[in-house]
Amino acid sequence: MKKDVLKAVEDKAPAYIKLADSIWDTPELCFKEFKSSAMQMALLGREGFLVTKGLAGMSTAFVAEAGKGRPIIGFLGEFDALSGLSQDAGVAVQQTSTPGANGHGCGHNLHGAGAMLAAVALRDVLKAHGVEATVRYYGCPAEEGGSGKTFMTRAGVFDDLDVALNWHPSSFSTVKAFPSLAVIQAAFRFTGKAAHAAAAPHMGRSALDAVELFNVGVNYLREHMPDQARIHYAVTDSGGTSPNVVQARAEVLYYVRAPDIHETKELFQRVKKVAEGAAWMTETTLEVSTSRGCSNNIYNKVLDDVMYDNLLQLGPPPFDDVDREFAAEIRKTFSEEDVSFNALNFGFPSQSSKVLSDDVVREAPQLLGGSSDMGDVTWVAPTTQYFGACYAIGTEFHTWQLVAQGKTPAAHKGMIHAAKVLAATAIDLIQNPVIIEKAKENLKLMKSNRPYSCPIPPEVQPPSYAEAC
Repeated sequence: MKKDVLKAVEDKAPAYIKLADSIWDTPELCFKEFKSSAMQMALLGREGFLVTKGLAGMSTAFVAEAGKGRPIIGFLGEFDALSGLSQDAGVAVQQTSTPGANGHGCGHNLHGAGAMLAAVALRDVLKAHGVEATVRYYGCPAEEGGSGKTFMTRAGVFDDLDVALNWHPSSFSTVKAFPSLAVIQAAFRFTGKAAHAAAAPHMGRSALDAVELFNVGVNYLREHMPDQARIHYAVTDSGGTSPNVVQARAEVLYYVRAPDIHETKELFQRVKKVAEGAAWMTETTLEVSTSRGCSNNIYNKVLDDVMYDNLLQLGPPPFDDVDREFAAEIRKTFSEEDVSFNALNFGFPSQSSKVLSDDVVREAPQLLGGSSDMGDVTWVAPTTQYFGACYAIGTEFHTWQLVAQGKTPAAHKGMIHAAKVLAATAIDLIQNPVIIEKAKENLKLMKSNRPYSCPIPPEVQPPSYAEAC
């Protein structure tokens, strides 16, 4: 069946390349991916999948299902873009015909289309061979700043999965087993009392003073928190621009991160105490509003081994000289430090002489400094993730260079290759169900019998937007 599924990916690929390019042409921000999700749902509907939308209170979240019985294999795909990253396609200089517009700076136009291609090819082959299994594709919105998968996980949409398969466009081909930092995002709003800062300063209670004291207190807290924890903040409302007015309102937005979601929640409570102290010192009132959060990734060695074996069998994507010629032009926009950091981040010691990766690597688990809502999925379902070469070496996420490469033949080849890795991995799991049971045991071990605890409070709901927006 594996040869059949690889051929099915090739046969189906043109429609999904077209889909990926159409989503690139329609960059939409988190929770508002109405056209992008509709394009995905329409194509899956034509493929005979049963589509259910509106998952977890998000109008752009959906699941498409085909087949029946066990195992239930889930493929996850994204489709949201980033603000202000508009860039013309296929040019190796920073330019755009739509200044200030959105852009696909993290490859999510490829992400969802490639996962869909794997799901449809797998369904076709299972049906042709009379093999029972349930194939699902999850359309996951708002990865960029919205924690869409966290809301979906909280709603239980992944609970019955036997396995979750994910991939992400990259500049290297690797099974990247990375623990990540969990994160909680919250706004701290202080309310005081306005007064004339010169005539009656004693009558005022400064909310801005509270924000400043809060920030100073958190900076002292840094000495007494876990080494790998991170705290960042941005003042989002300083209370006005008139120095002679005691600021009656002020707000600061915080990210609190730690290697484990339970550690993160404990650290967040300590941060809240500092805020409460600042409110006491300034006689202001405090409101804390949590808006998003992500759990840390739990890597699954059992599934990673299966995926890596398939990656070794397939090798790297089949890039050609034309692909390398354009990648070389992109490469000129990077410093050697950019290239070295990009290579080391994916487990490659040096790539100074190459412009596109023709290697594969199995990276040892290392802590990822950032956070992803994929982490929540890994807590409830055995999960493995492939990072697939689509871009010139040195290309970092959220850059104009990545946007520029989003519709190139190299990006398309990388997406097709990723679909093959995912689909071939799924075939191995379906044919060897004992692997799935071992993966579930591995997940239980990695969790150390700690239950999943969603970082977003139950009263916090995703933003609600009318589809007419």
